[in-house]
Amino acid sequence: MRAITITQYGEPDVLRSAEVPLPEPGSGQVRVAVKAAGVNPIDWKIRSGAMAEVRPVDFPHILGLELAGVVDAVGEGTDFAVGDEVFGWSDTGAYAEYALATTVIRKPAGLSWAEAASLPIVGETALRVLGELEVKPGETVVIHGASGQVGRIATQAAVALGATVIGLAGASSLDEVKALGGVPVQYGDGWVSRVRSVAPDGVDAVFDAAGFGVLAESVGLLGSPDRLVTIADPAAYAQGLKFSASGSQTQAVLEDLVARDLKLKLGSSYALGDAASAHQESATGHAGGKITLTLE
Repeated sequence: MRAITITQYGEPDVLRSAEVPLPEPGSGQVRVAVKAAGVNPIDWKIRSGAMAEVRPVDFPHILGLELAGVVDAVGEGTDFAVGDEVFGWSDTGAYAEYALATTVIRKPAGLSWAEAASLPIVGETALRVLGELEVKPGETVVIHGASGQVGRIATQAAVALGATVIGLAGASSLDEVKALGGVPVQYGDGWVSRVRSVAPDGVDAVFDAAGFGVLAESVGLLGSPDRLVTIADPAAYAQGLKFSASGSQTQAVLEDLVARDLKLKLGSSYALGDAASAHQESATGHAGGKITLTLE
């Protein structure tokens, strides 16, 4: 089968198309004919070697954590059948014509392949952090990067919970934040004053999904670091603040995400062979939506 592999760490040009053996599903696994794969910042961070100390890989390595596709073969002990349309997390790398997966669920008919492949990581991350922050109905939560992929999901989920969301975003994205149910506030110099003007009684929690160097000011806004979590600013480690980096990849999480009927925003779609271009766009931080690789 064809897959995009890396045989060393480096720039996007280390991503190469290669013929690799077709994987066989083991107990509890299915083999999926991949229709779409999500492209995430962690993919190019692994490729570049930036994650080598904490998440080393063996070469050759197939990238890609999220997939959507059609079950092609099943191992023992699964509830799926050949022909089922599924999505979830890949065990063997989703940048490939076929991949093995343990944690998948059936894809709802209303989700496109690209939408399904875009949901697992951002959705799990958003719900996990809201849980870590213990956001409750009636509270006010600030979300930095509310128009980004994780921020969008977090905004919708917090609003559905009954919280007031103050969503920080760029000027061109403020209408999007409002449409998601948040109170839009432009990020940048003076953001704390702007937040205080719309939340004169204070805020209860801060979720940093942007990483724009807002941690110290966020602590000042809250009055303490207790209910601040970032997924994007490693400066948190030096400042003794909470950095949330991993969570639970389960079928229950996927089912919860589907049940919430969340609004996704898709970005560029690239052919499998154009993975290097997908990484280049993702690394700019200005994709404007979730990038996917499609194999249809």
